[in-house]
Amino acid sequence: MKFALLAILFSLTALLYASVGFGGGSTYTALLIINGTDYRLVPIIALSCNILVVTGNAVRYGREGFISWRRIWPLVSLSAPAAWIGGRIEISQHIFIGLLALALFIAGIRLLIHQKPINAEIEPSKTSIWLNAIIGGAIGFYAGLVGIGGGIFLAPILHAMRWGTSQYIAATCSLFILLNSISGIGGQFTKLNNLSLTSDALAFWPLLLAVFIGGFIGNHLGVFKLSEFWLKRITAILIIAVAIRLTLKLLGLSL
Repeated sequence: MKFALLAILFSLTALLYASVGFGGGSTYTALLIINGTDYRLVPIIALSCNILVVTGNAVRYGREGFISWRRIWPLVSLSAPAAWIGGRIEISQHIFIGLLALALFIAGIRLLIHQKPINAEIEPSKTSIWLNAIIGGAIGFYAGLVGIGGGIFLAPILHAMRWGTSQYIAATCSLFILLNSISGIGGQFTKLNNLSLTSDALAFWPLLLAVFIGGFIGNHLGVFKLSEFWLKRITAILIIAVAIRLTLKLLGLSL
């Protein structure tokens, strides 16, 4: 895959994910693997792009008053440290691709399933601080290991727990992704320094510009609420297709 095409795909991914309140880390990671990028460099590149895109989401939701630190802190109290630990762990390419393909399949199915909005007049359910911390920690560790933010796993759990309205859940996931990505990238940097690979990751800086542009456009689409129903389904189809490609790669097949 030519680098220019990769940059275009990254920009499109950022646009679609930002439109529905996510960062796109799982798809960036998959595209890099399909491109043949050294899998040890993939998480730090994907997380850097994730941070750029999801920062815009978090700022937008914060301005609209949808971020509640009082409710979010238990989720991130263990998730951020766990993401750092996961980012430091070295795993084989086979395991890495397998975990990533699983994450993409779950993400695609989650976006395809229609979730009934929670009535804003109904009081959100109250959950245990310790339960929230454990959930956050488990997702954070997986996210750090693979190089994603983890919001795609958190969102359906929060819907099932009746955490709040769709806007509050999207805002919570945006902040969750941002903090996990920052923490996870710290662990990845430590690992790359040990492997003397940090300088190799710098060659991918144009991808940051690509996702910045795509994320900016996507955030505006989100602000104007442009057909979220179809945006989610288009995104789901794309990432499931990528998951299939990765699974075939894992099995030594081609498509």
